[in-house]
Amino acid sequence: MDKREIEELRENVGCAALLEKDGWKVDLKESTRRAIKYRRDTNIIIVIHQGRGWFDPLSPAKGDVFSLAQHLGAVGFADACDRVSGVVGFVPSAPAWRPTASPKPLASIAQRWCRRSEPRPGSASWRYLVDERHIPERIIVAAIGEGRLREGPQGSMWAAHSNSVGVITGWEERGRSWRGFATGGTKELFRLGSADSLRICVTEAAVDAMSLAALEELRDDTLYISTGGGWAPATETAVRALAGRANAVIVAATDNNRQGEVYARRIREIADEAGSRFLRSQPLTDDWNEDLSAARIGGGQEGNTAWSRAVCRPREGERI
Repeated sequence: MDKREIEELRENVGCAALLEKDGWKVDLKESTRRAIKYRRDTNIIIVIHQGRGWFDPLSPAKGDVFSLAQHLGAVGFADACDRVSGVVGFVPSAPAWRPTASPKPLASIAQRWCRRSEPRPGSASWRYLVDERHIPERIIVAAIGEGRLREGPQGSMWAAHSNSVGVITGWEERGRSWRGFATGGTKELFRLGSADSLRICVTEAAVDAMSLAALEELRDDTLYISTGGGWAPATETAVRALAGRANAVIVAATDNNRQGEVYARRIREIADEAGSRFLRSQPLTDDWNEDLSAARIGGGQEGNTAWSRAVCRPREGERI
């Protein structure tokens, strides 16, 4: 596993997921929002730094998710990496915090979404997508036309997640120095393309879904979706519903790394259970946005169609 894969695992897998999978329980009475206490028998682990760090109050042990895996029994760093990879996408139960004395009311997901304007040529979000992410304007226009994009704060982009009937459940937030998900929102799927398509390409981020759509020239038989880097229960239900369509073809278009392979295996299991066709399509680099950037920088602002089609070819013996 190279350094980049390790950093992606560190970013995407929190200590809470590892502990909950291992049978630890939250001691809500003795926890705070910044320090969550987990117990198993007489053992205690405190999770800090928004889930990225931990320490054992009964010993000098502390560190990140990889050192936690070793603390829980992994033998060496390689075994720790395998254990952390095994919980990619697992969403731990959120502690039921008591309300504060004077909670600040948060507008609904629908209200907050509607208050934001759509990206427009020259706006900060538009420039981020075009200049930083190399998304072609025709793809941005298509996503806006489907109601999928909004201007986030400080030049960021909001990419909507919605359910099967189009209700916005949350949004991916991406910017030059920021990534996250809507506070109070629920991950389901970012969707781009015809809703009744039978070819469904599953990616890990909305930017990758738009990038793959650009490389494939936004095929009219394809629905490009993103799980938002997680695997919430609503996400799995939505993917299963898509896989259950008659004659559906599920394409695991996840990243070209260990985490991407973990997601691909999970998608394949869903396709197999639904009886739908399954294909694995990988970028040449780490992800589809890197492929798109290389194509557009190397082939001009209109990109390199022949190159992009070659990228999206299935494995030997398969046909997309």
